[in-house]
Amino acid sequence: MDSKSTKIGKDLYSYQKGAIHNIFKKFENAPENFHLLYQLPTGGGKTVIFSEITRQYLKHYQKKVLIMTHRIELLKQTSKMLEEFGVHNKIIDSKASLDDQGDFDCFVAMVETLNNRLNDNMLDISDVGLVIIDEAHYNSFTKLFKYFDKSFILGVTATPLSSNMKLPMKGNYDDLIVGESIGSLIENEFLSRAEIFSYNVGLTSLEVGANGDYTVKSSEDLYTNSNMLSKLLQAYRERSLGKKTLIFNNGINTSIHVFETFKKAGYPIAHLDNTNTKKERDLILTWFKKTPNAIITSVSILTTGFDEPTVESIILNRATKSLTLYYQMIGRGSRILPGKNTFNVIDLGNNFHRFGPWGADLDWYKMFKAPNYYLDNLLSDEEIEGHFKYELPADVQKEFAKSKETYFDIKKVYRDAVQSGESSKKVLERSIQQHAKMCIENSEDVFDALMLAKLLGGQIDDRIHRYSKCISKSTHNFLDWLRDDYRKKLNSYLRANFDEVYEEIHGHPPVEE
Repeated sequence: MDSKSTKIGKDLYSYQKGAIHNIFKKFENAPENFHLLYQLPTGGGKTVIFSEITRQYLKHYQKKVLIMTHRIELLKQTSKMLEEFGVHNKIIDSKASLDDQGDFDCFVAMVETLNNRLNDNMLDISDVGLVIIDEAHYNSFTKLFKYFDKSFILGVTATPLSSNMKLPMKGNYDDLIVGESIGSLIENEFLSRAEIFSYNVGLTSLEVGANGDYTVKSSEDLYTNSNMLSKLLQAYRERSLGKKTLIFNNGINTSIHVFETFKKAGYPIAHLDNTNTKKERDLILTWFKKTPNAIITSVSILTTGFDEPTVESIILNRATKSLTLYYQMIGRGSRILPGKNTFNVIDLGNNFHRFGPWGADLDWYKMFKAPNYYLDNLLSDEEIEGHFKYELPADVQKEFAKSKETYFDIKKVYRDAVQSGESSKKVLERSIQQHAKMCIENSEDVFDALMLAKLLGGQIDDRIHRYSKCISKSTHNFLDWLRDDYRKKLNSYLRANFDEVYEEIHGHPPVEE
């Protein structure tokens, strides 16, 4: 690739010029109703590329161009970029009058508005030769293809995987051109490098909905509990403190909880979702742009059509099974600036373990041709969590500084017990004994030990969860009973055995004051 200083036309880099050449080559050799998909990472300049394609197409062909978007922000950004390329265009939104449509060779339309206009025969598309679809992985566009059976359709996307896995993109597109990779764009200083910090999270309570991704309800149940909010705040303090940060959530209620938690902790934060008015949204985004350590917690709305290069940290406070969404969220931090060549990503949804690093060398063409092969080989949440070791939070770990070992392998102890012919109950008995030892070796008296036991709630819940998987019994009522019973037995064990265990550890009984 040429150096960044080599520009061809307006803000056109050599890899962009190469993409345009390859796309026009397809134009020339394909039938008139050919559907082509072009993949380029977020931040690679897809809008620049298809704006130049539009300019060249209008210059060399005697037909019109229609560009479709699914968001009002993308509609306006696209129209503005086209104007910068000298392409005078007509915006087709809900307020647009089409009386002057004959004066334009290029239209930019919202998909739903366009569908309504075409159903009402209000827009003449008989002379449209090229249709460009931005964010083509969304399935809302495909219902309009029937109107353009004699047009060349060019879809552009960062990830050529359909938003609905039941409707793969290969069913609507004939071929794929793969653009410059994230790795190459980073190496040549077009994108910033993501530094990913993954925090292990138990996700097996999440449920998958009809669209193939986790439901909002099950996500909200998990991510609004106090343990997860504390983990989020801890992760922010460790990796994002003082950095301009975007937090992505799966649910408005979760985002509001996040807003209240951070506000209470004294951090500058705003909440944004699709119920905010345009005025509210503009005020929040202006504040965010001007405030160095600002935080926005949001739901979906900033995954596309939002470009703020000063973002330094992305927090994925959600899990997703969508590779596209994973790449979109992280991509919001990838814009490069002088002095900014890296950005942080905090993953609280095991997404890194599910999809691998952002910018990994993925075979997009194979995914396009065989999406099910890729999806079927993703690890399940249970498989991912099976490799985790529960780690005590840093502030809790300090309270157990005298303990050499705080980990207890439930699965191994269960397997050993079964092989020895012992009852599975022995597993929890041994776990309680180890927890009791941890409390006692860091205490001066039984009251200290009982206080420390209260700090082990997260680890207790993790052990109960793993135990329930071993015995294949995990109803909510049973798990609640097990957790409660474990805590009662741990407290009883501490009261009954504190002096004896203390003497075993220290070689002398507790010192009485």
